Amino acid sequence: PRLKKVIFTPEWREGKPKRMATPEEAQRSPRILKVIRLESYEDALNNIEFDAESGEAMRAALGDEYLLRYMLRWESRHSATFLNVEQLRMPFDYKLRLHRNGETREHTIDLPETFNYLLGLEVHTRRVYRGNGRRYLVYAGVQRNGARTAVIWRDLQGWTEEDFQRDRAFIEEQILGSELWDEVFVNGDSCVPQARSLDGEFKQRLFAGVLA
Repeated sequence: PRLKKVIFTPEWREGKPKRMATPEEAQRSPRILKVIRLESYEDALNNIEFDAESGEAMRAALGDEYLLRYMLRWESRHSATFLNVEQLRMPFDYKLRLHRNGETREHTIDLPETFNYLLGLEVHTRRVYRGNGRRYLVYAGVQRNGARTAVIWRDLQGWTEEDFQRDRAFIEEQILGSELWDEVFVNGDSCVPQARSLDGEFKQRLFAGVLA
């Protein structure tokens, strides 16, 4: 709240602005206030779910050598806390159970923002496009190695081959256009020749060295 007040005007008294910000002050102030909440260790544990059927098979095969790390790698690989890549087909509905203010509830997780940080993307633009009756969320920027990069998110639930063909035409014409891109990422599958799926990249960067 304090930062939001300072963005509005630098002078306040008794909870009310004394004056409006001058044009110079408004120009210097930030336009966007971003609040980031990190997943806690307890949140991660609360979202681990075990696949009993595959776990029994692994225990039978490994016997006494079945350790916790195998449980985490195999029995819980579809847990939301370990990034269930199958759910990336609907990236705007990804949820985790988080404990806040004495209660545990499902909260929607901002996967696009998370991927930007993992990629090291310096975001220059964030735009929403509407095409084929669907919403496209597109980030454009530069990675640390200087690669000009576009990251495209859309909901793929129930798509057919025709949907993917229309998707390709829309992305190539309306989003990528004639600009030169070093890398183009999309969630899930696509028919765009220049693009590659971000799903594997996302999980690799998120858990690099953790589940090895």
